[in-house]
Amino acid sequence: MSDSALSQDEIDALLAGGDSSAAGAAAAGGGGSDADRQTLQSFLSSTADAQSSSLSSMTGATVAIKGPQGSFSNRDAFLAQLPEKVTTIKVDFSSGFPGEHVFLLPEDVAKSIAGLMTKEENIELDEMAMSVIGEAVGTIVGSEVTALTEKTGNKSIVNIPPEAANVPKAAVALPAGDFFVASYQLDLGDGKANQFWEILGPSVSGDIARALSPAPAAGSAANGPDLGAAMGGAASAANNMPGMSPLGQPTNVQPVQFPGLVSRPTAQEAGNIGLLMDVFMEMTVELGRTRKLIKEILGMGEGTIIELDKLAGEPVDILVNHKLIAKGEVVVIDENFGVRVTEIVSPMERMNSLD
Repeated sequence: MSDSALSQDEIDALLAGGDSSAAGAAAAGGGGSDADRQTLQSFLSSTADAQSSSLSSMTGATVAIKGPQGSFSNRDAFLAQLPEKVTTIKVDFSSGFPGEHVFLLPEDVAKSIAGLMTKEENIELDEMAMSVIGEAVGTIVGSEVTALTEKTGNKSIVNIPPEAANVPKAAVALPAGDFFVASYQLDLGDGKANQFWEILGPSVSGDIARALSPAPAAGSAANGPDLGAAMGGAASAANNMPGMSPLGQPTNVQPVQFPGLVSRPTAQEAGNIGLLMDVFMEMTVELGRTRKLIKEILGMGEGTIIELDKLAGEPVDILVNHKLIAKGEVVVIDENFGVRVTEIVSPMERMNSLD
C-alpha cells in the first residue's frame, strides 16, 4: 500500500463528515457544551451545603463538601486521574432523568467514612462497610433529587438503591462516550482535603442541563414578528371591523359576565376517576418510630426491647403509599389484628406530609 493511502481513522472521520483531527478531539473527551457544564456545576454546587449537613449528622464529624469542578471526559482520560483502587457506588436514575449515575471514592476515603459511621478504627471494606458507604452516598443523592425536583418540577425522579463495591480502577464501570464529571473536595473534620467524583452519563447530563436551563422567552426580538408591523396591521384591521372607531377604539362596551365559581366535576372527570377505582395501593399501620445508631442496630438480638415515640394508648398512624391519611386504634377481630379509624387527617396536613 502506498504512503498516500488513508488510515482507518481518516476513513472513519471522512465517513462521519469531519477530518482526523476532529475525530481525535472527540476521542479526547469534552463532548458536552460549556453551557451544559456550567449549568450542571452550578446546580451541584447549590446542593453542597445540604450534603455536608447530612454527612455530618451521619458521621458525627464536621463534614464539609466543596465544589464541584465540572468537566466532560471519557473513560481513558478519566481513569488516568484515579488511584489504583476505588470504591464505586452505582445510583442510576430509574425515572425522571433515567440513565447512568455513579460516585467514586478513593479506597482510603471510603474507609474513613465507614469508620466514622460505625465508630470503628482500621475498618475493612467488607459487606457491612459497603452498605454503610452506600447509605452515606444515598443521602447525598437524596439532597440532589430534592433540589432537582424543586428546580425542574419533575416529581418522578427516582434512583436505584446504592450498589457499592471496592474494585481496581480498571474494573470501574463507566458510561460510554463523553460523560460529565463533578470533582469534589471533602473534609471529614480533620482538615485534610480528600477528593471524590460524581459521574453523570451523557443522556442524564444532557437531560438535566436542558431541564435546568431557562426556556427562551416567547416572541423574542431575535425570532418574534416585527412589533410595529403587527400593531399597524391590527389598527388597519380594526378600522374595518363593526363596532370599532377609526382609531381602533370600541364603540359598544358591555360588562363581561363570568360564570359562578362553583366546582362541579364534569362527566369526563367522573369517568376518569372511575378508571382509578381498581388501582391497588399499599396501606400500612405504624405503631411508632425511633432512631438508632448503626452500632445499636447491629447489636440487636432476640429479646431486645425497642422503645418507640408513641405513648401507650395513643392512636396509631394509617398510611397509604407511606403518606399519613388517618389515625386509629388497634382492635382484634376473630384473632386477627385490625384498626378502627378514629380520625381522618385534614387536607392541609395531608398536603404538608407530601413535602
